[in-house]
Amino acid sequence: MMPGRMNPRQMNQMMKRLGINIKEIDNVKKVTIETADKKYIIDDAEVTIMDAQGQKTYQVVGKAKIVKKEEEIPKEDIDLVVEQTKKSKEEAKKALKETKGDIAEAILKLSN
Repeated sequence: MMPGRMNPRQMNQMMKRLGINIKEIDNVKKVTIETADKKYIIDDAEVTIMDAQGQKTYQVVGKAKIVKKEEEIPKEDIDLVVEQTKKSKEEAKKALKETKGDIAEAILKLSN
């Protein structure tokens, strides 16, 4: 059982005896976490690394800004649609977004 009032020095000594090291990362500007459909951006985050017997755990504290990720359309796909339809890159990109990246469907859509 841990005592209710333990000073930080005693706490650090006890954690070291248990094989736990905690280190803060200084001057963190931004932490980004990407999932399949979202991006979590935490500016001016406080990041702490806890190393417990070789297993590292990262703790991030800060206010997250959540951004929905747009699917990246490969430049090669845009160029191919432009080449086949003689339309602008903007039109090709728009058609590829509307067709969820289906090149053939984008070409047909712009050819009509």
